[in-house]
Amino acid sequence: MAKRKGLLLDQTGDVGKALKTLGLSDWEFQPVRTIDEARKTLAADSPLVGLVVFDSAHPWPAREMETLVSSYDVEWIAVLGADLLRNQSHGPMILRSFHDFHTLPLDRQRLDVTLGHAYGKAAIFKSLDDRNANDDEGRFGMTGRHPKMIELYRQIEKIVTVDAPVLIGGESGTGKELVAAAIHRHSERAKRPFVTMNCGAIPSNLIQSELFGYERGAFTGASQRKIGNIEAANDGVLFLDEIGDLPLDLQANLLRFLQEKTIVRVGSTERLRVNVRVIAATHVDLARAVEAGQFREDLYYRLNVLHLKVPPLRDRASDIPLLADRIFHERQHQKSPQVRGFSSEALHAMREYTWPGNVRELINRVQYAMLMTENKLIGAADLGIPAPEVAGGNPTLDEARATVEKEIIVRNMHKYQNNVSEVARQLGISRVTLYRMIDRLKIDF
Repeated sequence: MAKRKGLLLDQTGDVGKALKTLGLSDWEFQPVRTIDEARKTLAADSPLVGLVVFDSAHPWPAREMETLVSSYDVEWIAVLGADLLRNQSHGPMILRSFHDFHTLPLDRQRLDVTLGHAYGKAAIFKSLDDRNANDDEGRFGMTGRHPKMIELYRQIEKIVTVDAPVLIGGESGTGKELVAAAIHRHSERAKRPFVTMNCGAIPSNLIQSELFGYERGAFTGASQRKIGNIEAANDGVLFLDEIGDLPLDLQANLLRFLQEKTIVRVGSTERLRVNVRVIAATHVDLARAVEAGQFREDLYYRLNVLHLKVPPLRDRASDIPLLADRIFHERQHQKSPQVRGFSSEALHAMREYTWPGNVRELINRVQYAMLMTENKLIGAADLGIPAPEVAGGNPTLDEARATVEKEIIVRNMHKYQNNVSEVARQLGISRVTLYRMIDRLKIDF
């Protein structure tokens, strides 16, 4: 049977010698003496458990130690004298950031149990990460299984096979640029440039030179030729975000480029032929803007050859746990060491919240909560959103038991993507019993 691998961070080497005398036959520890050595070992190997020896004569830098234990998917165990637990600098950090601690002198039986629990917990987290990494949670670099997202994927499949302008609609923060990048990445132009330009973020007097470029001496300050975004995207894709903010006079210039496939740099008379696919995006209704005289009708039809609508987050609430888990997984290096995930209260609150800022807001709130919370599980308060309403009054024992049972089942259903057989196995009950509890507790999944 293969030995379990562990990391031993021990400055003096004394605990390493003691471990050998204990005869832990199931374990093989890689000894290192510095935090830098620990980082290199963890980058090259993947031990699930780490032992850190704390010594009052050679204290670890607190910030570096917290960074180490929070940056890797390792269950850490502190080894130290009982007096150090009461130390104001060591004690709080160990209790907050470590799976467990073991006081000196080493006790073989107790240490074996501690290591076994840590290893088992790390193995479960690793299997969940592997499961999430392999799950089909979406397509084209996007996350979502809601029918509206499935329909979006189907539309993108068709759009990537043709080479025509695309207009992407959707509220701010829904991921319109992500959709545009996906179209580029899966089209025949994938190896050519993808140039982005936010029409609402550039002063109107600079937009023409940003789009078309200019020649040296074209105006005061033009000391050398500048290639515009259209020319820079030659043979590739130009993504024009917030196209509805483009001034009317410049809409005519853009229309001419779309019709003739040529541009003229500011300060020049030479027409340059370019081959660019234009993808535009807007959070406003351009059809209404045309009716109001705020957007050219002919340009609207030139851009709106192919149309996509990215759904707001509130219209695909069932995708929110998937998105939150992905954000959490991708930004684990930024979280507080003790944070393990989301509480069922937080998952419920996220599904009930309207998300006016859409996915961008979700990313922002999750990032903030991961860093600032002092809890192991992120709650609604950490996210800064309202908690689900709870009926007033003290619950009865049966009501309290039902609440706990429902929370455990809902959390595991989210964790195992509604796989009833797996959830039943994890909870140690039969599938029939689980189905009965789901029905009794009125759990919708």
